[in-house]
Amino acid sequence: MAELIFFGHDAHDPAVQRRIKAFEQTGVSVRAFTMRRGPAFNAPWINIDLGETRDADFTQRIGALIQAQPVLRARRDALKRAELYYARNLDMLALAHWARRMSGSTAKLIYECLDVHRFMTRTDALGATMRGVERHLLADVELVVVSSPAFVQEYFDARHPGRVRSVLVENRLPPGFHYGPRPIEPPPRTGPIRIGWFGNLRCRRSFGLLLDLAERFPDRIELSFRGAPARTEIDDFEARIADLANVSFGGRYSWPEGLARIYAAVDLVWAGDFHDPGANSKWLLPNRLYEGGYYCAPPIAPADSETGRWIEAQGAGFTLAEPLEETLPAFIASLDRARISDVRAQLAAAPESTFVQPKDELKDLLAAALAGRAP
Repeated sequence: MAELIFFGHDAHDPAVQRRIKAFEQTGVSVRAFTMRRGPAFNAPWINIDLGETRDADFTQRIGALIQAQPVLRARRDALKRAELYYARNLDMLALAHWARRMSGSTAKLIYECLDVHRFMTRTDALGATMRGVERHLLADVELVVVSSPAFVQEYFDARHPGRVRSVLVENRLPPGFHYGPRPIEPPPRTGPIRIGWFGNLRCRRSFGLLLDLAERFPDRIELSFRGAPARTEIDDFEARIADLANVSFGGRYSWPEGLARIYAAVDLVWAGDFHDPGANSKWLLPNRLYEGGYYCAPPIAPADSETGRWIEAQGAGFTLAEPLEETLPAFIASLDRARISDVRAQLAAAPESTFVQPKDELKDLLAAALAGRAP
């Protein structure tokens, strides 16, 4: 059985937990080295805790990388024995690169890039330095895993031409979990149109656009927010929604047990993102697309984005042109339930593989890395 070392930036992140569990289901032996943004806990996998970090505090995160080195050094034998290293995000790639050299390992190194941070696209000296560090680290990488083709087309091919062998692993629901049945014939709905915004709530512009709808259409629209607001980006989250009777915030939700409940309760899913406009936000494909699609909740997104292009290619959702401050209210004002029902039916007719990851996708990825070939 092959051994895999997983380097994760936040053991509390549900996406990190899902990836670790998905790797365990491929048949490899997984040992995780993870930092965390929150208190220590007993992880349900073999885990070595690398300490706590803080969101958006990059000075502290650099210090955490240094403090993690003695922990890794004490496990030199396990690091050297493993055949595969899997690093999620750039700081974890740096740590994996150091651990590989320190231990004398010959493990194949896989780098998963789920976001291209705004630092990486800056045109100043800081941006050039960060890309130089990334270029150095990429020299030892066997495969780069991306969740959207735009990350390769718009960033890696442009910034690191010829240096990256990439593979697309979309943010589809991983196999091996119970999500409940898909609503084959979504029932008709009545009452206000409910729009859900779920997951990592980090985009201040999205927050403002949705609250504007709530204020303009108090009897026609209801908003449901679930997940974790990014306080560094939306520090007045509760204050902004406190006086809006048609806006609710239900906090975090369990995964996957809570997915059916939250998506079944909404008519539309907000899938736009402007956290890093012009770059990462235009390139990503969020989890909401696949989760909402599985439960037949149509997404809404800006047309000029990879998310918008995905929606248009699937023919199952709504895309809007800029300026959204004008087109989004106009869309809601003209939207009727028959139109929503038509799109829900299109989602229900789509193959499950559109939203759920193929069973052997990660297994094939690891086999390709071990063999030194593209998947």
